[in-house]
Amino acid sequence: MESIRQQKVGRLLQKEIGEIFNQGLVSISSGMMISVTLVRMSPDLGLAKIYLSIFPSQDHSEGIDKIKSSSSEIRYQLGKRVGKQLRHVPELHFYLDDSFDYAEKINNLLK
Repeated sequence: MESIRQQKVGRLLQKEIGEIFNQGLVSISSGMMISVTLVRMSPDLGLAKIYLSIFPSQDHSEGIDKIKSSSSEIRYQLGKRVGKQLRHVPELHFYLDDSFDYAEKINNLLK
């Protein structure tokens, strides 16, 4: 069970990382739409598990690899944005959120 503080920090990181991707502050290949679907924080707020949804879905493995390789740059940009609100910028771990693909597959099976 996440504490209220974990939830607040998670929502803040979700908003700011989403803006970093939308504004193109990190050099990831263009043509991909990346949305942050969920952020889970560790109890000590030192680790953030970030779940991403990447469109188009056929390029998702390539996209998540590029994002993982540029996680230090993303963390730096994040630190510039939330440095006044958080004492420490958490370590970022990125995961692919395939829940939308799964829901689409279920809808196709039910038709």
